[in-house]
Amino acid sequence: MPEYYDALETRNPERAFMAALPSQLEHAKKNAPAFAKILAGVDPREITTRKALAQLPVTRKSDLKDLQHAAPPFGGLAATAPGRLARVFMSPGPIFDPEGRGPDWWRMARPMFAAGIRAGDLVQNCFSYHFTPAASMMEGGALALGCAVIPAGTGQTEMQVQAMAELKPSAYVGTPSFLKIILEKAAEIRADVSGLKRAVVGAEALPPSLRKWLQGHGVPKVLQIYASADFGNIAYESEALEGMIVDEEVIVEILRPGTGDPVAEGEVG
Repeated sequence: MPEYYDALETRNPERAFMAALPSQLEHAKKNAPAFAKILAGVDPREITTRKALAQLPVTRKSDLKDLQHAAPPFGGLAATAPGRLARVFMSPGPIFDPEGRGPDWWRMARPMFAAGIRAGDLVQNCFSYHFTPAASMMEGGALALGCAVIPAGTGQTEMQVQAMAELKPSAYVGTPSFLKIILEKAAEIRADVSGLKRAVVGAEALPPSLRKWLQGHGVPKVLQIYASADFGNIAYESEALEGMIVDEEVIVEILRPGTGDPVAEGEVG
């Protein structure tokens, strides 16, 4: 079984990110009107270190609704016209989220691979397919891995149990609380869902007690992801369970609340 999803997991990420950052900023300035204003006066060629990156203005998620209302549909932050996108989602707020074209746009195959999901697996996707991007994100990752997907969505617990018992998916993706509801219903009606071996959960907390409960009720591997409707995968667990791994295509800054200043290593931000 391959140990790594791809070569990004064995490169020097800091060096690669800093080499790619100037061209990414230049692209944003030239093609997204809001970033042309946000980055006015910034020479992308000079943004090649963490220190330089920290000087750039912070755009907060709380600003998105007002930005999008003033310049619909994406507040001038997208570099692609709506009709050239693959999907447009509507998250709570409402905030409109664009999805570009390309396989696994939200980078979800990597955390699924880290959870042991492989080509040929059948995945029951219990994130919502209605307006919000979570289900589509996970489906894109599963398809990129070579898996098949049951687009189960949320609710209809007895149908979820029936699908799990008769189709025998080996993996579940969705919230941990809904997986608990499904397993409780399966036990109540004495349905055999023992084919389920792995779960990738997100969108809510996974306390140790809940992970232990899920493992004790027939799902030996339960790993979590941290993702956003705006960015896709940000961090994920591996089977080693040694904390969250930052996605290999994302730069994360932990900032002092209310500022754009990075905190020192080990501090809360």
